[in-house]
Amino acid sequence: MSKVALIRCENYHYDNVKQSVKRGLNLLGGPLEFAIPKEKILLKPNLLSADPPERCCTTHPSVFKAVAEVFLEASINLTYGDSPGVHKPHTASQKCGLAQVAKQLNIDLADFVAGKEIFFKEGIQNKKFILANGVLESDGIISIPKLKTHGLTGITGCIKNQFGCIPGPLKGEFHVKMPDINDFSRMLADLNSYLKPRLYIMDGIMAMEGNGPRGGDPKKMSVILFSTDPVALDATVCRMIKLNPKFVPTIVIGEEAGLGTFYENDIEILGDDLESFIDTSFVVRREPVKPFKYESSIRLLRNPLVPKPYIDASKCIKCGLCLDMCPVEPKALFWHKGDKSTPPSYAYKRCIRCYCCQEICPESAIYLKTPLLRKLFYRPPM
Repeated sequence: MSKVALIRCENYHYDNVKQSVKRGLNLLGGPLEFAIPKEKILLKPNLLSADPPERCCTTHPSVFKAVAEVFLEASINLTYGDSPGVHKPHTASQKCGLAQVAKQLNIDLADFVAGKEIFFKEGIQNKKFILANGVLESDGIISIPKLKTHGLTGITGCIKNQFGCIPGPLKGEFHVKMPDINDFSRMLADLNSYLKPRLYIMDGIMAMEGNGPRGGDPKKMSVILFSTDPVALDATVCRMIKLNPKFVPTIVIGEEAGLGTFYENDIEILGDDLESFIDTSFVVRREPVKPFKYESSIRLLRNPLVPKPYIDASKCIKCGLCLDMCPVEPKALFWHKGDKSTPPSYAYKRCIRCYCCQEICPESAIYLKTPLLRKLFYRPPM
C-alpha cells in the first residue's frame, strides 16, 4: 500500500508552510526516514525557467526553504539544483527566489551544467544517460516538483521532474529520438528507476492550469503533497483535478515499470481528506494524450489527430526562443522569408509535437489547439 500525505496550506506565508511541511514529513516517518545525518542530499526543485514565483511556474521559495530547514535541522547536508530549458541554473534560481534562500541557509548550487555518462542495464527504453555532476555527486535525491499542466504529458509532476537531472542542451535530443510519447515516458521511467528519489514533495499551494508548463494561469489548490511513490502522488493530483490518471502516459508507464501504483484502492491518503481538494474547474485537457494506437508513428495521421502548437501574434515578441529550442533539424519553426519583424511560422510536417516551443515561450504566446478530426473521434466521458 502506497502512502500519499495531503496537507492543506492556504498560502506561502513561511510559518504556515514550515508547519505544513513538518506535518507531512512526520506522517511519513520524519526526515530521518529518508536520510541519515551527514549524508549529502540533493534537493531537486522545478526550475523550468527564470520566472518570478508569482508566475507559479517553479517551486516556490517558501516550500523550498521549509523542506531545506527541516532536513538541515536533522543534520543532513544539502545541495540543490535543476537544469532549466534555456537559462543557466544560477540565473533561473536567482529569478525564482531559490538562490536567495540557499544563500541564507548556506546551501550550495550543485553543478547542473556539466555531466557524465552512466549506464543502466535494467533500462527498458534507455540504458544510458548523461546526468548532471551535481546529481552524481549526491547520496540521494529529494524531488520537489510543482503542480502544473503540460502540453506533452498532460501534467508535469513527480515523474517528469527528474528530466531536469539531464544537463539543459541534451534534453532536446530525447525528444528527437523519442517523438512517441510512450517511448518518451518509458525513458522517464528508466531515469526515475536509476535515480530512485527517496521522497517527493509537491508544491501545489498555487498550481498552474491551462497552457502549462510555463504559459498557464495561477490556480489556488492549497495543498502540499508528500510520498515515496511518484506514480501514486501524480495519480492523486489527477484525481484532485478530475483528470483520469490513465490518460497520463507517465503515470501508466511508471506503474508498468514498477515505480508505484495509480490504483486508488492501493493508495492510502494521510493527513487531510482528498475530497476537500477536488476542483472540477481546474483547466486541463481531460482526454488521453495519445488516444489512437500508433498515431505518432503514422505520419499521415499526425497533422489531423495530434494537437498542434500555434503562435498568438498579439503576444509574440519575436524573441526567437522557440526556434532556438526546437530540437529537430531542419527546424520546425522558421522566419518567413527571413523577416524577424513578424512571428515565426511552423513547418508542421517537420514538427514532432514535443511542444518544447510552447514550454519555453516567455510570453505565453504559444498554445495548443486540438484538431477537429480528433474532437470527432474522441469525446471524453461525462
